[in-house]
Amino acid sequence: MANREIIEAIASIAKEKNIDRSELSEIIEKVFLTLLEKMYGSSENFSVLVNVEKGEIEIYHQRLIVEKVTDPVSEISLADAQKTEPDLQIGDPFIEVIDPLSFGRRLISHAKQILNQQIMRVEKNQIFEEYSKKIGQIIIGDVHQIQRDAIYINIGKTELKMPREEQIQGERYRRGESIKAIIKAAVMGPNGPEIIVSRADKKFLEKLFENEVPEIYDKTIEIKQIARHAGDRSKVVVASNDRRIDAVGACVGIKGSRIQAIVRELNNEKIDIINYSSEPEILITRALAPAKPLELEIDEEKKRALAIFADEDISVAIGKLGQNIRLASEVTGYTIDALKKSDYDLSESEVVYLEDIEELSEHSWKLLYNYGIETAQEFLATPTEELLQIKGLGEKTLEKITPIIAEAQAKRRAEIQALREAAQAQKEKESELSTVEPEPAEAEEEEYEISDEDIIQDLEQ
Repeated sequence: MANREIIEAIASIAKEKNIDRSELSEIIEKVFLTLLEKMYGSSENFSVLVNVEKGEIEIYHQRLIVEKVTDPVSEISLADAQKTEPDLQIGDPFIEVIDPLSFGRRLISHAKQILNQQIMRVEKNQIFEEYSKKIGQIIIGDVHQIQRDAIYINIGKTELKMPREEQIQGERYRRGESIKAIIKAAVMGPNGPEIIVSRADKKFLEKLFENEVPEIYDKTIEIKQIARHAGDRSKVVVASNDRRIDAVGACVGIKGSRIQAIVRELNNEKIDIINYSSEPEILITRALAPAKPLELEIDEEKKRALAIFADEDISVAIGKLGQNIRLASEVTGYTIDALKKSDYDLSESEVVYLEDIEELSEHSWKLLYNYGIETAQEFLATPTEELLQIKGLGEKTLEKITPIIAEAQAKRRAEIQALREAAQAQKEKESELSTVEPEPAEAEEEEYEISDEDIIQDLEQ
């Protein structure tokens, strides 16, 4: 009866802590093995059997019968053993049943501490296992504690952590307010499980789209890629698996109802929804919105793209701190460089074609053209070993034409640099004049400004 009372008392505590009865026998066994170790110095010769359903605890102490006892925990004398069982002999095992109530009040008090530790351990494992299975799901909890490096959210009795880097930039949280986040990770640390949640992760944005757009949830519309700068701007590439459904329109919703709900949840973060295309040029152009490139040069092999923009659009194309171009690169998988039209035209004028170099014979530049080398820059960037593999181009010819080509390239660059400096000096002069109040003049002089286009025209003359 006493055993049943012990088990029922432990079972009552376990029930409060939401611990399964299947784990209860293991907890009780560990508690009594710890008590035996404390009482005897070792629990190796003891067995604890627990039957939760019947309310039974059985503790057995097994010792070896010897002539002379050197270790009373593992050995017993023949005389002592025969007091219980007269037929036993030296070398036989002797098994003694120990009453759980014989441990005494102090040890029972110690057992309670062990029990609480074991129950806390089980609780922590349960929390870890529960949230490990929920990684990638959205939760709603209450802000419990706000610290400099993290905020802590409560869901029932479980505490979740949202580090500063997982928070949306510019958001302010109040204790007690309800908050949504995605479970990002579950880590078992020395002090128990640490459940990390996030509002800045792009997976959070993806889940919000799933919740707001039924077509995404049922896979009619697929989110191909997301790039995000939390709290500021995100780009989401979507594709429809049903030709009758417009992917972008479905994500926006009637009068923008769906996208507005997501934007509100994300503290008014700007979201660009991009219609997917398998054509890199179309996809990159769409991803660079709100700016529109005039030209695109794409290197498929290196996954790089050069986008040329009107001079007045370049700041929009690059975005604040390079954000727009960076997000467009991430969402398309291409490293995108942005260049304004005037700079592009100027850099193009630096190109020296081999056929335009007067000192270079027609035979020489045609040999190089056949090999795919058309400009001075391409020639100078090609290793000597490769150039010598061109049929008809020997070492002596190479030694003769290399300085000619190098000089032509250097001369062109010097000309361009001189024109740039002249243009910059003119702009600085005009800037200084604009700060001085002009004096009345008898005749107005025609104003002029040297633009990048003028530089190119001067060069061509």
